[in-house]
Amino acid sequence: MAEPIPYPSHWEADVVLRDGATAHLRPVLPTDRDALTAMYSGQSERTIYLRFFTYKSTLSARELTRFTTVDHHDRVAFVMMNGDEMIGIGRYDRTDDPAEAEVAFFISDAHHGRGIGSILLEHLAAAGLENGITRFSAEVLPENRKMLDVFSDAGYELARGYDDGVIAVHFDIDPTAKSRAVMEAREHRAEAKSVSTLVAPRSVAVIGASRDGRQLGHEILVNIVEGGFTGAVYGVNPEALELAGMRCYASIGEVPEDVDLAVIAVPIAAVADVVEQCGRAGVRGVLIVTSGYADDGARGRARQQALVRTARTYGMRVVGPASLGVINTDPAVSLCASPRMGHPVHGTLGMFSQSAAIGAMLYTAAHRRAIGVSSVLSAGNRADVSGNDLMQYWEDDPDTLACCMYLESIGNPRKFSRIARRLARTKPLIVAKSEVTGVQLPPGHTGRTSSAPPRAISAMFRQAGVIRAETSEHLMDIAQVVVSQPLPAGRRVAVFSNAFALASVVSDACASHGVEVAHTEGALDTTSEDVDTLDLIRETVLGALGSSGVDAAVATFLPSPLVAIEDISEVLMDCAAQTGKPVVAAYAGILDASSVRRGIHPSPRVPEGGGPELPGLPCFESPGAAVGALAAIMEYAEWREKEEALLAEAEGTDRRAAERVIEEFAPRVPGEGLLRLDQDEASRLLGTYGIRVLRSEPFEDAEEAAAAAARIGYPVALKTTDPRMRHRLDLGGVRLGIEDEPSLRRDIDLMRRTLEPYGDFDLEVQAMAPPGQNCVVRAMEDPLLGPVISFGMAGDSVNLLDDWAHRVPPLTERDVRLMVRRPKASRKLFGYEGLPPVDVGRLEDLLRRVAQLKDLHPEIALMELNPVMVSEDSLTVLAAQVDLGNPRRRTDSARRTMPG
Repeated sequence: MAEPIPYPSHWEADVVLRDGATAHLRPVLPTDRDALTAMYSGQSERTIYLRFFTYKSTLSARELTRFTTVDHHDRVAFVMMNGDEMIGIGRYDRTDDPAEAEVAFFISDAHHGRGIGSILLEHLAAAGLENGITRFSAEVLPENRKMLDVFSDAGYELARGYDDGVIAVHFDIDPTAKSRAVMEAREHRAEAKSVSTLVAPRSVAVIGASRDGRQLGHEILVNIVEGGFTGAVYGVNPEALELAGMRCYASIGEVPEDVDLAVIAVPIAAVADVVEQCGRAGVRGVLIVTSGYADDGARGRARQQALVRTARTYGMRVVGPASLGVINTDPAVSLCASPRMGHPVHGTLGMFSQSAAIGAMLYTAAHRRAIGVSSVLSAGNRADVSGNDLMQYWEDDPDTLACCMYLESIGNPRKFSRIARRLARTKPLIVAKSEVTGVQLPPGHTGRTSSAPPRAISAMFRQAGVIRAETSEHLMDIAQVVVSQPLPAGRRVAVFSNAFALASVVSDACASHGVEVAHTEGALDTTSEDVDTLDLIRETVLGALGSSGVDAAVATFLPSPLVAIEDISEVLMDCAAQTGKPVVAAYAGILDASSVRRGIHPSPRVPEGGGPELPGLPCFESPGAAVGALAAIMEYAEWREKEEALLAEAEGTDRRAAERVIEEFAPRVPGEGLLRLDQDEASRLLGTYGIRVLRSEPFEDAEEAAAAAARIGYPVALKTTDPRMRHRLDLGGVRLGIEDEPSLRRDIDLMRRTLEPYGDFDLEVQAMAPPGQNCVVRAMEDPLLGPVISFGMAGDSVNLLDDWAHRVPPLTERDVRLMVRRPKASRKLFGYEGLPPVDVGRLEDLLRRVAQLKDLHPEIALMELNPVMVSEDSLTVLAAQVDLGNPRRRTDSARRTMPG
């Protein structure tokens, strides 16, 4: 008798429903009989008829047992729970065809229209694929249009048949481009709606509001009221009758209407009880400003996780703990629910931070620079609401035209990459991150850390079109340009100054950032009374920007007694508005601190070519900072111009064959450990994706070596099988071009003596590949990033100099092209010191195959092709290493989940 499959806890997930509320999805348990009975008893006769093709007032004991007892393999069922209430159940039962299962759903009448059926289908499909099922079928009554729509709207290709009054539906459940797009669109709508309730609530309650002006609750309540919040505001404090000129309530349960957002500013010991009260009162989301969880180690993390579980039980989202608050400057909302961010300036920049300290630093920097914000959210410990959620909201928010984030940790980078890439196609996204972001977690934050190379996260940002900022100051430098100027069309600038030396400084800075100086005016006269300085600047700058060979302008001036920098700024802003090209200014040499220009000089203009109003001219103290910000934006504009949605897919791959091979080896995987495939096994797996490994034959003695070489055919190569030494020609681990048996016997003896100081190694013979350039292709399953593909030129330098290119699949064609060209040593592929260029197209094809194989098969924990020999007309994989592991380590699958 087969061993029972243990409860698959990795299938549990918190999910966001269509209306923005949350629910908990998990495998069914035998103890769910009562919850199923209660849900069934509340359904209409029509709902029961559509599900069971007949009406029955109750479920029998036998039916309850069957519906709640499954084996998690041939029979799988998921329940959707709202607290202790079951609001939906979906199941599949494997048919006589082991690759097919029949699927069915039962959704509570009170919760129709919340997207429960589609989420259950996604999770059932993911579980089915994990269990070797590739096709679902269902029998549906013709009048059950809602269930038919669940299948068709999921993006699957349906085959329908009609027999005996029932519609039979069949469809493959492999994720397709269309089904993934549908899932992502639904996820986007639900999460954007969820965040909009927090950022643009109709009503707010401050729990812990106090008369003491030194308390956070008092400050938050006053800021909300004085900020002109357009919705209803309630103070909650059991010891006060009146606060901020309005009635105060003893508990959230006494507030006379449902509350969208509850701001919790009570002592840490009371937070859990208050969150529970909010849930019972029907609050949609809570913002917890109370801190202290990060200071209490594992116990603090456990208390924080318990808060989230409680909130999600009631369908609530959580911002915080230790949040600095939330701001929305839309005049229709006017929310300032923060103790430290009063009187925000209305603008178009969305801002996200994690810790309160970083949030305060960013907000005050933006305020000093006159950068207007659309919305600001501090996630604190990021127990629930994250930067991914805010990006979903910003994508649809018409008031947000640019976005900036400071990330101290990353919860789900694969999802971040997917959402950021979509967002960046329409709105600039600037991200500053610490050098240890992803490598270690800040106090109070939960999640996984990365074991991938340090540059892999930065490469993921670049791949997604993110504008990477090195520091918070650099972030603000970039932000003040993107919110105030049009995007440049290219990387050519005109430089203007009233000092040759300053113009030279700007030109040097441009060269160091890869920006082309197309025009220079280094002697603008701002000191002669006989010259109308402003007209001269206007005429000169407009003349240069009017050229098709100039994409932007950098103007840097020393102070002059004859013209004010405010007047120069007005003229430069006119030039930007008239030409639709960005202009930045740097004013150096100003001694009066009150006159330092760092930020946006307010001079609103509407571009002559149309578009949103530009708020003013971005000004800098340092010409280098101005050029650095402009260069980062030029790189982003180039990415946006060339970004493509076409995924890189190779022909001649067989996913099913790969799954069969992996399934054959899976029983040998040692728990959470790794299984190293031998040469033949690795070649079989790679061959399913058209990756051929040049065969090698190990031997024990010279006689076996000679026989193997005779089978292979001379010339042959002689190698050690040790993974560290097999590539080391310099240490004697490789001998090439052996022409005959006597030479082979002689080289075997010589190799054994040469390697003796390093150890006793097994040897093998291999056919010779056409000479060319040696490369390395590596793929790994990172605990944080998921699948990571790396490429470099073979040899010590790739690791010593960290000369790798990294990408996170799925890859586009542009990703593949850039990846081959990213390492500095890749110049050898295109002809170097008289050597001919190699067939790069074959190398790009190999990267497509490796990326697909790794992306679609998370069981492959590590895959390294080293070396890959590329010549003018061939590509040969000389050696391959493949390790299989637990596929549950994948952080982002084809199903919607919230971070745990």
